[in-house]
Amino acid sequence: MPTRGRILRLPPNRVWRTYLGGRELDRLAASSAPADTHFPEDWIASTTRATNPADATRHPSALADQSRIENPKSKIPEGLSPVLVGADPIPRTFADLLAAEPAHYLGAGHVARHGAAPQLLVKFLDPSIRLHFQVHPTAAFARRFLNAPSGKTEAYHILAVRDDLPHPPYLYLGFQRPPTRAQLRRMIETQDIAALEACFDKIPVNVGDTFIVPGGVPHALGPGLLLAEIMEPSDLVVRFEFKRGGYTLPESARFMGRGLEFCLDVFDYATWSADRIFTEALCPPRRLRPLGPDSYQDKLIGPERTPCFRIRKSHLRGPITRHDSECFIGIVTAGSGTLTAGGETHRLRTFDKFFFPAALGAWELNPDPTLDLLECLPPAP
Repeated sequence: MPTRGRILRLPPNRVWRTYLGGRELDRLAASSAPADTHFPEDWIASTTRATNPADATRHPSALADQSRIENPKSKIPEGLSPVLVGADPIPRTFADLLAAEPAHYLGAGHVARHGAAPQLLVKFLDPSIRLHFQVHPTAAFARRFLNAPSGKTEAYHILAVRDDLPHPPYLYLGFQRPPTRAQLRRMIETQDIAALEACFDKIPVNVGDTFIVPGGVPHALGPGLLLAEIMEPSDLVVRFEFKRGGYTLPESARFMGRGLEFCLDVFDYATWSADRIFTEALCPPRRLRPLGPDSYQDKLIGPERTPCFRIRKSHLRGPITRHDSECFIGIVTAGSGTLTAGGETHRLRTFDKFFFPAALGAWELNPDPTLDLLECLPPAP
């Protein structure tokens, strides 16, 4: 089946992680028995491989869709996304489609600068517990010391909060009371979690908030948040808390295959006060352009915040026609409607997701009666 001129639909692509969650993702997939397990993430339009411990226990059903990928002789590595084209029920590999026609999917300008990779990773995260305290390298650190093309600056867009959460939703972001390097080394070596936690304040979050977490900034998501995570395309992480949800990280999953002393250089030891967080990390919407009489588009993250990716949000209150020349990953964050492109019409509901090719041409969105669309874009070409 030809793929040109078509929206790429994105079925679930669950990935094993060291923390627990995923009940709400199960519900979105209409599971008969939704539960929190070690599959709390859904990687969206991903060409990035997950880095997991060798002892990670895989649940066969979580990767069932990937077993139907074309070319049955090849094993699909965990993290790489399947996509659906048209009415064909057999998924294709997203990375293979990009490699075959990169300019069509990503745009000629993007390919000239970044090659046949989207230079972007998006996920759904659905933690049932607080995540490990962790930190990611900057792109500069990754290139210089890890022989990696990308670091892991990331952003969170809060989609929902669990109804049964017993306390207000929160995240940890940056040290509010920074330790010295020697103090941090001791806390990590002794796993003094109370002392580590005392370095942070709980930052309250609300549905619709967007936060950016630059590489180097220590952080941890609180429990009960369903969010879209937009980031540089890597799985580089320093987890400096070793046990969460009954699982103890092996050495290989703590320090990126390096020692603690090396990883202490990754940390930003500056103070992230509440004022700094709400000035530099919180990203309030800024009106970009009208899309129709009652419809408009906001910018959430642009190049002034980071060169790593861009995020927009379109609010539709009536039918619109667009002609975009850049690729993006679209996520319906509220409402429902239909999307028509390439002679095909797709029904969209809340939390559906798709990939929009750069050379697709004109397309129509018809909300029923309203629809909000999160649009995640790679770096500017």
